[in-house]
Amino acid sequence: IRHHEFIRNLQAPQICLQAGGRQLPSHHDHTNGRIHRGCGGKARARRGRGSAPSPYAGAPLLVRLPPCLRTHHVSNIAAAEGVPRRLRLLPWHSSLPHPICVIRGARTRSTHFQRGEHLRFMSRLLQSSGLGEETCGPTPALYIPPHKYCTLDAAREEAELVVFSAMDELFSKTNVPLDAIDILVVNCSCFNPTPSFTDMIVNKYKLRGDIRSVHLSGMGCSAGLISVELARNLLRAAPRGARALVVSTETLSPHLYVGNERPMLLPYCLFRMGGAAVLLSTSAANARFRLTATVRTTTAADDKSYRSIYQEEDGKGNKGAGLSMDLIAVAGRTLKANITAIAPIVLPISEQLLFAMSFVAQKLSSGRVRLYVPNFLTAFEHFCIHAGGSAVIDEVQRSLGLSDKHVEPSRMTLHRFGNISSSSVWYELAYIEAKGRMHDGDRVWMIGFGSGFKCNSAVWECIVPAPNSNGPWAGCIHRYPVLIKSPKAKPRQ
Repeated sequence: IRHHEFIRNLQAPQICLQAGGRQLPSHHDHTNGRIHRGCGGKARARRGRGSAPSPYAGAPLLVRLPPCLRTHHVSNIAAAEGVPRRLRLLPWHSSLPHPICVIRGARTRSTHFQRGEHLRFMSRLLQSSGLGEETCGPTPALYIPPHKYCTLDAAREEAELVVFSAMDELFSKTNVPLDAIDILVVNCSCFNPTPSFTDMIVNKYKLRGDIRSVHLSGMGCSAGLISVELARNLLRAAPRGARALVVSTETLSPHLYVGNERPMLLPYCLFRMGGAAVLLSTSAANARFRLTATVRTTTAADDKSYRSIYQEEDGKGNKGAGLSMDLIAVAGRTLKANITAIAPIVLPISEQLLFAMSFVAQKLSSGRVRLYVPNFLTAFEHFCIHAGGSAVIDEVQRSLGLSDKHVEPSRMTLHRFGNISSSSVWYELAYIEAKGRMHDGDRVWMIGFGSGFKCNSAVWECIVPAPNSNGPWAGCIHRYPVLIKSPKAKPRQ
């Protein structure tokens, strides 16, 4: 099928396979109901011995995926199945807000109308949040009271400050002409202006009139990796060597919560200003990383997962996003589902066998046998875990059995920049490079979490390490890591 037909059907629980001509690399076995992988991008329907050729040869076959696969969107076909065009990451840049935007813990408490018990709750939350004293917030957060300045103009100014600064640095670093951008993908969950976010960027930089632009909204903190996958799919349908610009950010000005509901105070204390501009291409020229797999998992069918991060109005009409008490448990379950999907793709055979045997044993024993947690240190050298909060990082560290060294980029990003939503994984990747830890051939696992609830993974392989450490960590990398108290996980030996 054509590329645009493939892209249109990515989200559907059905996959259209071509029995003749150009084929997708996976096929369906009508004798036993299994889906098999082909080799080298070729697929052929398996039939019993002596069976006649199918009368539908050359016609599209409609194959329904089994229910166990509908939870996961595994878009690693290019890497695992042999589709020729691989996505490559060119240089990227993360925004470094102006020092005037720094918001310290005392200011966070003073700008919010809280008294007594609620003020003590915010103080305890900030002390255990893992955030440092150099995180940055939008301009309205610098005023008292802040909500009077949360206007549409303030939101546009914040978006332009973060996005344009990141893009300016990116273009100056790469020397890529503006008319060479073929695709533009922006993700910003809570700020949806008219004209759109992408139109604002096209107008600012006078991009081409035939550029393919998309704005992803409401996808939460995991939208950055969704944007990467979307850009990759669009690049497959574009001429070889096309370039895609991915911009990940979150605009906070329109959504500063001024009520007293504790679940809605959590985002107010954790979220900060930040963004990243990333350049992707199917050309190997100037490539820094190679994308080998993406896996998306959603558990929105479950009510607790769906409402774990929920935007609504409180009893007094104040709009805000609340974090439920079930959030950490939901994140853990969704992460395990994502691990189940990505494990067969990235793990060596020995780890896959151990995982498969424990899976079968657990089913036969009705859950009495614990599922084996694969040793992902055999598949990755670096981990970029969404810095959504210290509790989220703790849960991932415990679930994967990682050491403090492996989660250091996430904790330090949370400390220096706060929860910067979908762009946090790019700050973490910049931290690894600023520390000089990235080497040729190293593999990186990016893990993003977001409302819905969603857990998305992207696997990168380093082609060329960074020649220098310039970026959001310039001028402060020598002060990191800092000591942050957190519950200890049992790391892999």
